[in-house]
Amino acid sequence: MNASRTARDRARAELTREIKEEARRQLAVEGAQRLSLRAVARELGMVSSALYRYFPSRDDLLTHLIIDAYDGVGAAVEAAAAQAGDHPRARWRAVSVAARDWARTHPHEFALVYGTPVPGYEAPQDTVGPASRVPIALLTTVRDAAAAGLITVPERPLAPELAAQAAVVTEATGLDVPPGALVRTVIAWTQLFGAVGFELFGQLVGSMDPADAFFAEAVERMADFIGFPPDAGE
Repeated sequence: MNASRTARDRARAELTREIKEEARRQLAVEGAQRLSLRAVARELGMVSSALYRYFPSRDDLLTHLIIDAYDGVGAAVEAAAAQAGDHPRARWRAVSVAARDWARTHPHEFALVYGTPVPGYEAPQDTVGPASRVPIALLTTVRDAAAAGLITVPERPLAPELAAQAAVVTEATGLDVPPGALVRTVIAWTQLFGAVGFELFGQLVGSMDPADAFFAEAVERMADFIGFPPDAGE
C-alpha cells in the first residue's frame, strides 16, 4: 500500500470526523434547519470550497449525520439485546432502556432523526438500513418469543389496510412475526419513543419528571401489551 496515500486517507478521515463534529455542535446550537456548510467551514478555519469536496451539499452532510445517529442508537440497542439473554421481557426491557439512554446522551441527534422533519430535506435510500436497526431489534425479540410460544395475547383479524402494511414490514425485515404481534410492537415502539421525546423536549416537566419510574412503567406495560410473559419467578 502506498504510504503517502494511506496518510492522505487518514487525514481525510480525520477532517471528515471534525466536520461532522462541528456540524453536530451546530445542531445543538442552531438546529438542523439552520445547519450551514459555510458556517461549519468558518468554524474549522476552512474555505467553503474545500469543505464541499467532503460534503457536496448541506443535505449530503445531513444524511451522514442522520446515518451516524441511526447507527449509534442501533448499535446501542443491539448490544443491549445481545447481553440481555433469551427471556423476551428482559430483552425488551434492555433494548428500551438502551434506546432511552442513548437519546438522553445524544438529545440533538435524537431530535434530528425522530423529531420535526427538516423542511426541504428528503432522506435518501441510504438511511433506510440504519433506521431499521432499532425496530428490527424490537421485532426480533417478538419473533423469538412468538416462535417459542411465549406470546400470551391471541391473534385477531386486522383491518385489511393494516394487514397489508404489516405484510410490507414482514417482507422488508425478513422477520416472521405474527401480524397482530407485529402491529402491537410498532404501537409499543412509537409509545416508548414518544415518551422519550416528551422527556427530552420538556413535556413532562411538572408531571412525570424525572421520568425514570414513568419510563420503566411504560416499558413494562408495553411488554404486557405485546404479550410477553412475566419475568421468571414472578
